[in-house]
Amino acid sequence: MQISSRFTIAVHILVCIETLKDSSKVTSDILASSVNTNPVVIRRLLQQLKSAGIIGVVRGSGGAYIDKPLDEISLFDIYSAVECVDNGGLFHFHENPNPECPIGKNIHSILDERLNTIQTAMETEMKAVTVQDIMNDADKLIKLT
Repeated sequence: MQISSRFTIAVHILVCIETLKDSSKVTSDILASSVNTNPVVIRRLLQQLKSAGIIGVVRGSGGAYIDKPLDEISLFDIYSAVECVDNGGLFHFHENPNPECPIGKNIHSILDERLNTIQTAMETEMKAVTVQDIMNDADKLIKLT
């Protein structure tokens, strides 16, 4: 199990937007250069973040901006905006365990509650960290001249 890079790229995008907002229009090309990926990937993520109400985007080369106070955007908000998890589930269960096998017919009963507990713990931790917390750390490390 691994969360895709969409999540960390989305956080990267928000740090870039916030850091660069006073010095330039933050376009998908600028963001793609920082992330070192194709601008199409960035534009897809920007659209997802926009749909979630986290950012705004000015059409053309107007750039992106953060549309909410940083302390009101949690890592969970970002994760929810860009990760494609089936029915909110972090863990994808194999579809057809053998109902004739004593393990296969009981594996959901064995694991479901534990996996839900793990997912809830992760989500709780993600909700406790805001983009402002990330920017506080970033401000200590990033020195743009």
